[in-house]
Amino acid sequence: MSNDPRDEILDHLPSLRAFAMSLARNKATADDLVQDTMVKALGAFDSFKQGTNMRAWLFTILRNTFYTLRTKQKREVADVDGVMAGQMAEKPQHDGLLALNDFKQAFSQLRDEQREALLLVGASGFSCEEAAQMCGCAPGTIKSRASRGRKLLAELLQMEEGEMPDMTDQVTMDVLHNRPAA
Repeated sequence: MSNDPRDEILDHLPSLRAFAMSLARNKATADDLVQDTMVKALGAFDSFKQGTNMRAWLFTILRNTFYTLRTKQKREVADVDGVMAGQMAEKPQHDGLLALNDFKQAFSQLRDEQREALLLVGASGFSCEEAAQMCGCAPGTIKSRASRGRKLLAELLQMEEGEMPDMTDQVTMDVLHNRPAA
């Protein structure tokens, strides 16, 4: 068995969660309070005096965290109609991941030769001549495969003519557009 007093922290999680629920009266907020308490306790563990009551120490951290949160919330401005939030809104990062998943699925539906041409010319940044040499075909064949692949990708992704997809990944953007990768 370990002599590290940090191991004792886990024994107090159920009672910390119950205390957090009694303060917050909301499961999600209570879980956040317990998590914040754990992070703070582990970060400041060198200030804990061995031989003292760890449970009381943890409860004090949780309580202080809760009241700090309440004080911050009191200073926040209510935005019932969402006007302020609308002005400050930022596009969620997961949209790019969803678009990337759609891209991967559409890309897998291309013929092998089209995928290969797009990967070499679009993603890897090779010229059509270099890609043609690697594939053992004419540069025009690579251009044709890449062009047909891009057109089919646009159809599969239901993109309008000239529409720019919402991608966060530059290489994926390069595959979809006729420009070499950086």
